[in-house]
Amino acid sequence: MYEILKLYLCLHEKSIPEQTDYVLHTWEQIVQDENHHLIVNEIDGKIVSSCVCVIIPNLTRNARPYAFVENVVTHTDFRKRGLASECQAYAKQIALQNHCYKMMLLTGSKEKKTLDFYRNAGYNSVDKTAFIQWLSE
Repeated sequence: MYEILKLYLCLHEKSIPEQTDYVLHTWEQIVQDENHHLIVNEIDGKIVSSCVCVIIPNLTRNARPYAFVENVVTHTDFRKRGLASECQAYAKQIALQNHCYKMMLLTGSKEKKTLDFYRNAGYNSVDKTAFIQWLSE
C-alpha cells in the first residue's frame, strides 16, 4: 500500500496519508473487491506506473457493465517509456474480459500531451459530457 501511495505523490497528492484504521480498512476493501483492479508497472521491484480500473455492474446496454479508469500516473523519473500505456492496455483487457460496453475516465488536465495520451489510448472527448460535483470534506 505504501508504494502506491508514494506514487500518488506524482499525481496530485501532497502527502501520504497516515496509516489509520480507516486507511487500512479502505485498502482492504480495494484488495478484496473483485471489480476493483489496481494495475501497476514495476521496475526493479519499485512501482513506477499505475492506474485503477473498476468494473461497474449495469442494467442498461443489455445488462453489460462498464469500466471506469482512474488515478493514471507514472513516476516523473519514468515517464515517456510507455508504462502508462501498458497499464491502460491492461485495463482495456480487463474491461473486454468482463464484457464491458465502454470504458470511461476523467482528467483534470488541460495539457495537450495528456489529452493526446488519452486520445491515443482510444478515448474521445466528444461522445459524452462530464460533470463533477465536489463534496465537502
